Amino acid sequence: MKVFLRNTWDWITVELRRSDMDYIYRHCKTRKQCAPTLQKRGEEWFLDFPFEEKVTLTNTDVSNQKIVAVDLGINTAATVSVMRSDGTILGRYFCKLPKETDHLTHSINRIKKAQQHGNRNIPRLWAKAKGVNDDIAVKTASFLIDIAVLHNADVIVFEHLDRRGRKRGSKKQKLHMWRSQYVQSMVEHKAHRLGMRISRICAWGTSRLAFDGSGSVLRGKETDLGSYSVCRFQSGKVYTTFISWWCPQSEHESFIRIFNNRGKLYDKFI
Repeated sequence: MKVFLRNTWDWITVELRRSDMDYIYRHCKTRKQCAPTLQKRGEEWFLDFPFEEKVTLTNTDVSNQKIVAVDLGINTAATVSVMRSDGTILGRYFCKLPKETDHLTHSINRIKKAQQHGNRNIPRLWAKAKGVNDDIAVKTASFLIDIAVLHNADVIVFEHLDRRGRKRGSKKQKLHMWRSQYVQSMVEHKAHRLGMRISRICAWGTSRLAFDGSGSVLRGKETDLGSYSVCRFQSGKVYTTFISWWCPQSEHESFIRIFNNRGKLYDKFI
């Protein structure tokens, strides 16, 4: 490989591991190989081998489609509802990563403590926090794809989140570390490889307006519920504010599937 080394262009020999070559031959045999690129990550250099693949996306009729509606959050990584076009709910899932969230909070607190003592140049602490944050995003994206594959979904639906502008309030640090766009980007690439489509809807009114067309709902200080995560319809029933979550919260025997830290789905009653 020819690189710019010691103020001149020179050829160097790069040895590849047998396991890497076997992986490329096994998984990328039918794909078009592109020019490799040399990337620097941290203090090390890596040789990336890109491959090009053509995929035909699903073209299922709207009346027969299955969608995976996703609500990305800060405290709960993702709330997912799988449904048909007629409103039939096929599955409801939570992606909760309490262990990783605690690690991220601990890393941020260490950064704050170091900055309070005058230490501004703390790249190792920031690198650790970034690594934990990226791990949360990767696990969230893998969880969403697993759900879509499990139900053979045609479309994955996200909210269009516009995070431009200055962040204010006590939660601005969490908003700054939130990797919602990174999660959507990873899910988009993985879904397209599987032939699934990605759709984004306007987030305005998804938590304020009732899904059954009955009008606005009451949330937070407007009711005695004490939380903005649930709302009261005009009929008096209490629901979660997630637009596609149609299961009343008052029915405590609801069947919910929760994603644990080991990447397995297990059933739990609440």
